[in-house]
Amino acid sequence: MFSKGAGATETEAEPSSEGPAASESRAYTVGWLLNVEGASVIWDTPRPVRIESQSKDPRSVGQCPSVLDFDRRHFVINCPIDVHLRLNLTGGGMEITNVLAEKSPIRAEALQRWIVFQPRHEWRHPQRPVLQMLTSYVFVSDDPVYVNQYPPLFHYTPDRPGIQISGRFPIDIWPRPLQWAFEWHDTAKDLILRRGEPLFYVRFDGPDPAAPTRLIEAKKTPELESYMASISGVTEIVGQTYSLFKTARERRPARLLYPKE
Repeated sequence: MFSKGAGATETEAEPSSEGPAASESRAYTVGWLLNVEGASVIWDTPRPVRIESQSKDPRSVGQCPSVLDFDRRHFVINCPIDVHLRLNLTGGGMEITNVLAEKSPIRAEALQRWIVFQPRHEWRHPQRPVLQMLTSYVFVSDDPVYVNQYPPLFHYTPDRPGIQISGRFPIDIWPRPLQWAFEWHDTAKDLILRRGEPLFYVRFDGPDPAAPTRLIEAKKTPELESYMASISGVTEIVGQTYSLFKTARERRPARLLYPKE
């Protein structure tokens, strides 16, 4: 289960050279796949974060082992579309403008399916709209691993007038498509997303904090599809999905992760 399969696409966060624990820790194997095959070529392969340093000085921040170890444990998920939205909040609602209009490469009806605003009563603050973009990325593991979703910490994003809503969940028992959620704080400023720029990062954590992650492209097997279907849509029925983890673990097949050939 932990050796590279034939033809597998592998992206590995290399272990730190600091201390014996890092070199002795077994890597966690995580698989990624796209949930929807239609137009799947717009989704880039997740890659480890690599921030190039122009300084070769061994004392520079770009050469620090702890910084390098931290960076490479994060994987980049790039934005698949170009978006430029303008918002006008009113007393009882809001007006959303697609600034690109006819120049937008994505049709208006398609954009409405990509970007969805939550109802106002579900916002954390009455003046901070929350929108979501459903991605096609699914991560799965046979190891006890959590996926953590972060904003693109190492990339400057001045055209995002708010904060990303982050989260984490166990991908060994809860493999589901990730969403990008955004809380719009400064509604006087436009929200601009550009295709190919980092949309968010993911990081994987297991019981051993020193263990690196080996990321491979996973195969969508019938067993995985059936298991994903069993947990799909439960957020519309149950408010606290963490309460379902015990049942999910009991019904999980012995193996879900198979390398894509």
